[in-house]
Amino acid sequence: MGIILLLSAKSTKEIEINYTNICANCAQLREDSSNFDKECTCSVPFYLPEKMEGDVYMYYKLYGFYQNLYRYILSRSNSQLVGKDIWSESLPKALLIDASSCTQDVKNCSPFQLSQNGTPIIPCGAIANSIFNDTITLSYNLNSSINIEVPMLKSGLTWWTDKYVKFRNPTSSDLASAFAGSAKPPHWAKPIYELDIDDPGNNGFINEDLIVWMRTAAFPTFKKLYRRLNRVHNFVEGLPAGNYSFNISYNFPVTVFQGEKSVVLSTLTWIGGGGLFLGLTYTVTGALTLLASFAILAIYLMLKRNKKSFL
Repeated sequence: MGIILLLSAKSTKEIEINYTNICANCAQLREDSSNFDKECTCSVPFYLPEKMEGDVYMYYKLYGFYQNLYRYILSRSNSQLVGKDIWSESLPKALLIDASSCTQDVKNCSPFQLSQNGTPIIPCGAIANSIFNDTITLSYNLNSSINIEVPMLKSGLTWWTDKYVKFRNPTSSDLASAFAGSAKPPHWAKPIYELDIDDPGNNGFINEDLIVWMRTAAFPTFKKLYRRLNRVHNFVEGLPAGNYSFNISYNFPVTVFQGEKSVVLSTLTWIGGGGLFLGLTYTVTGALTLLASFAILAIYLMLKRNKKSFL
């Protein structure tokens, strides 16, 4: 089984572009948190040597970002994220429920619980405040004078249970009024009801980029799904080989914690991506089990022979 998993993982096609130092000017600008509202963009050209056939997925990958810290994991309000949590009378009426059941849930968000003027932050907590907020688009360089923006989908990025169970908007049809009286997280450029100007149905707690980020990673190096290829026009069969460029609005700081960030393009197989961990685990476990079986058999035969000699 392990060999099959390894061969399947090897059949995926993947390219990773680390843009931490390529966008050095932007990285330096983001080291000062007071510059968070200043726009900084960069273009990262690269060559795709082989065609990526079928569905192609774009991920962002972070190095050295510890989403697995205990206090960080707790710094969220799950009752708030399902459109219910209100622990203060000043919070939006559309979200009001019994305050006594949610006090501790929201207290976990501290120090990202209230804004400087005492307004409740929605969504609260360190996880939401630190959301990955680079904007990345992909361009295909058809020739020296023609660049085509590769169409990408913002939907279908999350687990079904996350999208339809764990994250829900308030019942009010007008999100702006539903969240009136709340403040955005300190590091956000937009309030939660304006996260996606192109798709009104992708705003609020059910914004898919937010949902993906809120599912914390187990290790300090991780990648999260950012976009899916929309297989239309020149890209019906996938991504053709050739020259491309990532156009990045650089917002997420990584040099402040000696981290790095990359963009990954990848195809998938029936077991998922190109990670070798599962295949290696099965292979090593199988090999150890086989060795243990031989050792037990050898001990059994030895004891059986000694028993006959004694008789």
